[in-house]
Amino acid sequence: MAIVVVNPGPLTLVEDLGRQGWASLGLSPSGALDRQSLRLANLLVGNPVGAAGLEILLGGLRLRFVTASTVAVTGAEGIVTLNGAEITLNQAIRVAPGSVLDFGVPLFGLRYYLAVQGGIDASKLLGSSSTDMLSGEGPAPLKSGEQLGIGRVSNGSSAGTGAGHLNNVAILPAIRRAPDPGRAITARVDRGPRADWFDHDSWRRLVSQDWTLSPDSNRIGARLVGRPLNQTRREELPSEGMVLGALQVPPSGLPTVFLADHPVTGGYPVIAVVRRADLDLLGQARPGQRIRFLG
Repeated sequence: MAIVVVNPGPLTLVEDLGRQGWASLGLSPSGALDRQSLRLANLLVGNPVGAAGLEILLGGLRLRFVTASTVAVTGAEGIVTLNGAEITLNQAIRVAPGSVLDFGVPLFGLRYYLAVQGGIDASKLLGSSSTDMLSGEGPAPLKSGEQLGIGRVSNGSSAGTGAGHLNNVAILPAIRRAPDPGRAITARVDRGPRADWFDHDSWRRLVSQDWTLSPDSNRIGARLVGRPLNQTRREELPSEGMVLGALQVPPSGLPTVFLADHPVTGGYPVIAVVRRADLDLLGQARPGQRIRFLG
């Protein structure tokens, strides 16, 4: 075992890019909420983009490295220290045996991503090591005293070069800054399959007002607070399949955006679907942050 968890923080999970295509078994796609940040971290240390890393909610994580390694921290922005000295984010860092890595509370964004050269060695379910908080499948959240293994480092690793390799082609990772909690996040939406269950003013309200992210949000869904949407059809809707990014509206009129660990079926109408490219930003939104939809 190469890493000891000294303090797991509020919630630290093993996540990769998820398990797609298993809704028929009742499993959500799961995986990192901010996929772009996990991909970047993996590329910086020379891993395949889908290697398992750690998703760290609100900091607080402390790790002790038993063996030497190379790591990269992306996603949220805050003070992360190695043996008490602040490290540079979005960059490969060499870690000596016995070193301690500490994650402070983020100033921007909500979730850090840590990639370790070789990837986190965790059990797989249907090809993925991701933790699914809704079903309880996948590795359990980290706990104090737990020991983590690291996968084998492949030959020709590009760690420390600032670039990764995909299909033997060198690529330069794009760095996207974590969202400023004082500014609105903009997410593009397309009309959903049940948009006609709402009046015209509701669609206008959806895309014209600023919504606020509720503190009740989690990996299952981003719950929104604002002026409610008005549903015009009141008959019961049979449960139907739900997709990542579905914007489901319960009787309260306050929508929820389904995120990585969402249920695969639902019985409330879906007025819109958030485009996949913009969901990463919702994964970094803080409670109380303003959300603006563009459609």
